[in-house]
Amino acid sequence: MSQAMRPARPAPGRGRGPVRPVAAPAARSAQFRDVLHGEWTKLRTLPGTSWLLLSAAALTIAVSAATVIGTGAANGCQAARGGCLAAVTGTDPAKISLIGVYLGQAVLAVLAVLVIGGEYDTGMIRVTLTAAPRRLTLLAAKAVVVTGCALAAGAVAAGGSFLAGRLIEPGRGLTAANGYVPLSLGNGADLRAVAGTVLYLTLVALLALGITTAARDSAVGIGVVLGLLYLFPVITAVIPDHILARHLEQASPMTAGLYIQATVAVRSLPLTPWQGLGVTALWAAGALLLGALALRLRDA
Repeated sequence: MSQAMRPARPAPGRGRGPVRPVAAPAARSAQFRDVLHGEWTKLRTLPGTSWLLLSAAALTIAVSAATVIGTGAANGCQAARGGCLAAVTGTDPAKISLIGVYLGQAVLAVLAVLVIGGEYDTGMIRVTLTAAPRRLTLLAAKAVVVTGCALAAGAVAAGGSFLAGRLIEPGRGLTAANGYVPLSLGNGADLRAVAGTVLYLTLVALLALGITTAARDSAVGIGVVLGLLYLFPVITAVIPDHILARHLEQASPMTAGLYIQATVAVRSLPLTPWQGLGVTALWAAGALLLGALALRLRDA
């Protein structure tokens, strides 16, 4: 057969349907960096961001220091009398020094809620989704920004609270002579309590971000997050069934998560410290997954 009779080969791409361009990994990475940079720029330029971060750290340290001072007086631990024995009071020096996290977490939760809830409240979320149409990429960028801010504020809050406890507790009778373990980051249990507190605060912020993304409303997001954090302990305190109360404690994002601060009577806890923090991590992961589905499947 002559060459003129041979069927011509189709040009590449012809007769095979439309050719879909595939984004190179470098392009996808650059896009995520752009979205991340945009989210960071938005967050750091908001007038309330720095105030909320400073408030979270300051309130945590202030409440922790005040509690340490009050603990010695409440137990009758006066340095002039030699203090109270640890076996009598059962006081956990590390947990007492970090107790301000009960208040500081609420401020970080509010900040995380506003990261996306504020855009839904003002309608700016449409502009954001137009500029960053990849919704899961947008949520991932917001999660990274929230994580960075929470880690920074949490480190200052936990570190400052621990330092305040280390300086104040000896004067309130919480000394080695009375059976207490002096606070020190060289002690593995104390280091775990401080680092775990930072991680806990970060998980609470991510929990708030996920819930608000699903709710698409700041007020609802704040209400649900604070309800999850603070209602569980109230319910477990009034339930007469001790077995049910124990199970609720194990499922509570705050009660279980703050087991990470315990350094005394750890074996009596319903969960180990790291297992308790894992419960909070599961709550945060579930909230982010729910938020991702809502953001992906629902219109703005």
